[in-house]
Amino acid sequence: MTQTPTVYSDAPEIDAIDTWSTPLFVASQPYHELLKEPLLTAIYADAEQAGFGVNSQVAEAAKGGLAESDLGFLERDQPDIQTLKHFLEELILTVASDVNEAHWPGDAEAQAEIIESWYHITRQGGFHDAHSHPNCSWCGIYYLEPGDSDFHSRSGLNRFYDPRVNAEHYQDAGTAYLNAHGVYDMEPKEGQVILFPSYLKHSALPYFGQQDRIVIAFNAQVHLHV
Repeated sequence: MTQTPTVYSDAPEIDAIDTWSTPLFVASQPYHELLKEPLLTAIYADAEQAGFGVNSQVAEAAKGGLAESDLGFLERDQPDIQTLKHFLEELILTVASDVNEAHWPGDAEAQAEIIESWYHITRQGGFHDAHSHPNCSWCGIYYLEPGDSDFHSRSGLNRFYDPRVNAEHYQDAGTAYLNAHGVYDMEPKEGQVILFPSYLKHSALPYFGQQDRIVIAFNAQVHLHV
């Protein structure tokens, strides 16, 4: 009787460990068409009263050609603003729950709270230099009116900077997966919300357009109740 020879495989078992990835999330604001005009009206009225400038008084030298509200815009007691705030907090909670599922106790209830929020009205030549946001875990930008932002000319884009400091110190075919360009450019699209972790450096590239570019930005904390 002929015995079947034992076949040995030289292929090792390989497990991938995903370390230090940086997630960005993009979502559509489902009430955008209903809320856009009331929000624009509120923003322009606020800017007219406060004056066109950096009213938050935060990092004024890093900004130019834009109006910035104080850091409590989404606290305004107006129904349309509160509708937007509620949606954004629920969106943050959904994202935070997803990425932290393996790290939270099974019986924990989480709550997301926007602790700072402001608008930008950006005009010809306006910009915001690279920065990150302290005292929060998640940040976001809601593109209320992208104006004349353009991807090909890089006008008005939000640029995110690779946090992996040495990811591009050497490149060959073996590093193609790193996409080590150093930056990721996001073209503003009306009604879109982008969420990102607070440590991620980002900027608003110089904007060149006849129409105002208007965004609402926010910082949030997430806490557990066990």
